[in-house]
Amino acid sequence: MPCCSRRRPWRPRDVPELNGSWTDDHFTAGEGVHLGVAVSLRGGGLVAPALHHADTLALPQLMTALKDLVTRARTGRLRGSEVSDATITVTNLGDQGVETVFGVIYPPQVALVGFGRVVDRPCAVDGMLGVRPVVTATLSADHRATDGAVGARYLTAVTHLLQNPEQL
Repeated sequence: MPCCSRRRPWRPRDVPELNGSWTDDHFTAGEGVHLGVAVSLRGGGLVAPALHHADTLALPQLMTALKDLVTRARTGRLRGSEVSDATITVTNLGDQGVETVFGVIYPPQVALVGFGRVVDRPCAVDGMLGVRPVVTATLSADHRATDGAVGARYLTAVTHLLQNPEQL
């Protein structure tokens, strides 16, 4: 993501084309954001349980729910509804030292957002060069349901929120 974007971005809720599923040859929008979270299991493997209605939670509630979901995933205590109905998934391999994530979409979902590790990079702001922490966010999307322009709007919204966390 560019570290220096000044354009007024879209908000993620303005990009519903990435929140849903592709079934029976058509896109079905999610009735809420059921955020799939990729969790590596201690004994190996991966599961992506869903945080239901993540878009309605305040940041502190979201973080508490995420911690609980990861703990229950790693101890095998997930509910059936949490493992089958995510509408978009997020994965983070930054803690593994990976800078760029090229995620694989888990059908019937149509999008996956991947985050790498935070690294210090040179960045020019208002003609001045400095070093800023940056993270690479990538988007994998099903072209039957969406296109690059929609993906760009979504990543612009994510960029804005990461640069302005008080708006989360």
